[in-house]
Amino acid sequence: MASEVLERDPIAQLGIKLISADNHINEPRDLFTSRFPAHLRDKAPRVIEGKDGGEGWSLTGEIPKRTYGLEAMAGFDKKDYRVSGLRFDQLRPGNYIGAEHLKDMETDGVYASVCYPGFAPSFYVHPDPEVAAAGFRAYNDWILDEFQVADPKRLCGLTMAPTELGIDHAVAELERVVKKGARAMYIPGSPSVPYNNSTHYEAFWAAAAANDVTLCMHRNHGGPPDKTEWDFHSEDRVSIGGIVTRYFSCIRPFSYLIFNGIFERYPNLKMVGAEVDCGWVPFWAQTLSHHWDIQKNWFPVKLQTDPVEFIGRNIFTTNVDDYVGYDLVKTGLFPYLARMTMFSSDYPHSATIWPHSRDVAIKMTSGMKPEDARQVLSENAARVFGFEI
Repeated sequence: MASEVLERDPIAQLGIKLISADNHINEPRDLFTSRFPAHLRDKAPRVIEGKDGGEGWSLTGEIPKRTYGLEAMAGFDKKDYRVSGLRFDQLRPGNYIGAEHLKDMETDGVYASVCYPGFAPSFYVHPDPEVAAAGFRAYNDWILDEFQVADPKRLCGLTMAPTELGIDHAVAELERVVKKGARAMYIPGSPSVPYNNSTHYEAFWAAAAANDVTLCMHRNHGGPPDKTEWDFHSEDRVSIGGIVTRYFSCIRPFSYLIFNGIFERYPNLKMVGAEVDCGWVPFWAQTLSHHWDIQKNWFPVKLQTDPVEFIGRNIFTTNVDDYVGYDLVKTGLFPYLARMTMFSSDYPHSATIWPHSRDVAIKMTSGMKPEDARQVLSENAARVFGFEI
């Protein structure tokens, strides 16, 4: 019987413990009202009813701009997907209870997962810094003390880096959560101060490297919205066009960080671009090398290595069902791809492959070298997020 299972499941045959490097949570509805200090409790965000009869988060007391929907589709048939209109009690408990999340991982054939926030990035744009600081702290304590604690060996809950409140504040919060068991932090994908040729973030990069904390962007989410983005002008602020273009949202910050010399100054600093896949990476890598070769004589930052060397050492991405990217891995022409991409299910979002992640992983890695399959499905995530496999 065991041999039949192995024959049907080549991932098990290779001894791979499948890891999803990009799952999500939807916060408990009382997270902030229960954890805010007394003098701020009336200002705490809360889940209330929206105009469509669904429920959603109110940041500052306003009617929710959008109620639950696309961010909580696990368990729904694709024909029943909706932008909004769900109530909190329609969400799977795995959205907000660590033990239940583990059960949904087992249904999915996933050994371990990295869990990104849901509503909490809204604090990057909260108008009241004191409330924002309380929100980041409350979220960070919850994700570590109530969610990740269900099994820290199989769950890595991302804490939030409050960079919009000042770098000293962000460094202090990083050092605080590390003592509580944090291994990775979320940073905004659309920061008010871009991740470009600026020393603004230097102390934060140094602290993350010194504490071996992986920094994670999720597409362009978090921070002041880009008003040139078409979705910004739509009522729901979401469209298929926006979903597609955001697969390329990490090219800009990663390129600037490389050529600002961040990864030479902090060679063990790891950064992740989540849910951006990797099929685009070979052309980007070619362009990095080409322009470094022809432009480096006039550029003030002098790298000692080819910029492609940082891909898979410092820079990583997560993918959901990137068949193009995995087919490129199979060619062997781009060895950095196997070192830098990490499989994910995107539970419980509308793009999720839950509860069929294992089937998708088997299909995508069919014909891949065993050592490469081990990297993209498990070993990279273990290395980046500190899982023991």
